[in-house]
Amino acid sequence: MPDTTDALASRSDGTFRKIAVMGAGAVGCYYGGLLARAGHPVVLIGRPEHVAAIRANGLRLEIGGAEQAIALQADTEPSAVAGADLVLFCVKSTDTESAAASIAPWLGPATLLLTLQNGVDNDQRLQALVPQEVCAAVVYVATAMAGPGHVRHFGRGELVIADAPRSAALARTLAAAGIPTEVSAQVRGALWAKLILNCAYNALSAITRLPYGELVRQPGIPEVLADVVAECRAVAAADGVQVAGDVDAAVRAIASSMAGQRSSTAQDLARGRRSEIDHLNGHVVRRGQALGVATPVNRVLLALVRSLEAQPVTTLQKNDR
Repeated sequence: MPDTTDALASRSDGTFRKIAVMGAGAVGCYYGGLLARAGHPVVLIGRPEHVAAIRANGLRLEIGGAEQAIALQADTEPSAVAGADLVLFCVKSTDTESAAASIAPWLGPATLLLTLQNGVDNDQRLQALVPQEVCAAVVYVATAMAGPGHVRHFGRGELVIADAPRSAALARTLAAAGIPTEVSAQVRGALWAKLILNCAYNALSAITRLPYGELVRQPGIPEVLADVVAECRAVAAADGVQVAGDVDAAVRAIASSMAGQRSSTAQDLARGRRSEIDHLNGHVVRRGQALGVATPVNRVLLALVRSLEAQPVTTLQKNDR
């Protein structure tokens, strides 16, 4: 049965009574690992191979070439969220509804859910399915799973979270765990800014199988990036969204700040998993259609990634460098 105690209050030392990470892939393991390292009781809910490795040896957290083992709980069952006062919701955008349904019976009435996902509408989709407070977050981090129970950090790590009743306290807790966190009243614009970065790099990295730093050195790629950004800007403007920050500068900066990173879409294709492309370039294409804004470059990238998703993994690996 779900914990019905008041989860609003953390313990007197400032830690949470329990933090659950639903969807403990690279992003979930990274942030869950930092919170556990800071002394918070954390349970990672993920795939059996990762859970088995973490139970046996702890979470292997690799940052800047230095590695440490973090002791924390791990489980494969959604029921492990029971008793958590904070849930980091880190599943793929394609799994938002199914994951929400699986954890809903186990959530306490005052549990706070923080969405650490790609895309711009996951918080709204999740909120439609649970009565608990859902807070949107924009994630800027480069991570990858280097093996079962082993997460590798490549760069950045900051969060922007929506301005909500508990956001300030949550931001302080995250910052104390080494996670730079900004509270923003314009999180929708920040989500769109991140979406544009993902639309610019995810598909191209997956199609070329190149990390960002090498990708931008290929002839014609900077011009394609500019075309993708222009289409995304046009759709956002037609949708009444004021995109946060200097997106052009952010797109340029990614190539240096995350030079060695391959996109999550590229990683999904390499593993034979369904990517989030329908919630990235696909979202821009759908909103463009609804708003009468042409998005031919995003449409081509969407079609190409879908085509690659339909190929066997062995074919992709054979064609890889």
